[in-house]
Amino acid sequence: MKIFLLYLFLLFCSLLKAQTYTSYFTGDTSNVIKPTQYRLCMMGGATEDDEAMKWFLNGSGGGDIVVIRVTGSNGYNTYLYSSLGIPVNSVETLVIPSIAAANHPYVRRRLREAEAVWIAGGNQFDYISYWNNTSVDTALNYLINTKKTPIGGTSAGMAIQGQAYFSAAAGSVTSPVALSNPYGSSVTIGNNDFIHNNILKRVITDTHYDNPDRRGRHSTFIARLFQDSTAAFYGIACDEYTAVCIDSTGIAKVFGGFPTYDDNAYFIQPNCILPNGPETCTAAQSLTWNRSGQALKVYAIKGTSVGAGSFDLNNWQNPNASGGSWQNWFVVNGTFSATTGASAISCITTHIKSNSVDEINLYPNPTQSVLNFDKLVEKIIIQDVTGKTQATFFNAEKINIENLVPGIYFIELRSNNYSYIKKFVKE
Repeated sequence: MKIFLLYLFLLFCSLLKAQTYTSYFTGDTSNVIKPTQYRLCMMGGATEDDEAMKWFLNGSGGGDIVVIRVTGSNGYNTYLYSSLGIPVNSVETLVIPSIAAANHPYVRRRLREAEAVWIAGGNQFDYISYWNNTSVDTALNYLINTKKTPIGGTSAGMAIQGQAYFSAAAGSVTSPVALSNPYGSSVTIGNNDFIHNNILKRVITDTHYDNPDRRGRHSTFIARLFQDSTAAFYGIACDEYTAVCIDSTGIAKVFGGFPTYDDNAYFIQPNCILPNGPETCTAAQSLTWNRSGQALKVYAIKGTSVGAGSFDLNNWQNPNASGGSWQNWFVVNGTFSATTGASAISCITTHIKSNSVDEINLYPNPTQSVLNFDKLVEKIIIQDVTGKTQATFFNAEKINIENLVPGIYFIELRSNNYSYIKKFVKE
């Protein structure tokens, strides 16, 4: 009998330990199934923008809303359930402070049943540490890519939304520190291993942009990703009290308190004019990404109560954008600068034809010796990152590049009256 009681006690302790999440529930406990609309709402921290949150809730069809966080309690429940005036069936906050909690069957089920999920602010390294490669991770990607529900987040909840993210594994990092050494121990970046949202492909976000000024560190993140990959990366950022809301067609609108408050969102990308990579982005050296003062082309939009300004994320290089203005950002020896009143980005003059059925693909990339093309190319021009031509070929389906020094190169492929500019790595 004593052995049996001991067994029950140990089983109870084991079950108690396994249930490491905390639930705060408001509303109807029955699960409802409502039609949802995919939409993404990202906020820069501080108090939520009510109009953006209403837009977010309207995509849920009035269903069940789940808030996830690592610390805190039920601060969102009443706000989302009744304060905004958008009827929903329920709001449940799940505090998920461990891998065990993230893998709990109840957490998994409730997330997959949700008609919308909001990710609260906190420490993004906790989110990466506790939720990545768990049931929370898979549930979020299911909701985004299969169920097509609204997903949103503020502060750290925005910071983890892009394909790439600043993980804060070594704590936060300021702009001066990041700019002084792009590969410093505090510049910790993850890429393509957590949330997979196609509209934020090759995007890294940042928040609290106005307090403190994070433009320099965000530029460093983009430079690092550009340097380490064979594709340019983009940035989306919000001031505090500002929200970027993206609908199912990829159109981003910006909500905020302008003109009463100076609330801004930023859409950041490397210039199209080649060469366009960082001049100096190496360990233990200050970042230089100048390109004649036009390294980054940035569209800045003031956030309004009706989300008047917009940016089309389907075509970064020649975007349909309104309600904002262009800026140039650049970095020289670790010093960040920005100029307003800049010209709009236009990639037409670079002869880049994007998303064309005729586009020429190259492989393998990186490569040590041979580059192959999936069709015959009339003319091939290889340039280094300074813009100097290193080799030219004609009428080829493959080329030998063994003589090139290892590094990053731009290759222009001319065929069928079009020119395609790509980047490749010689190992």
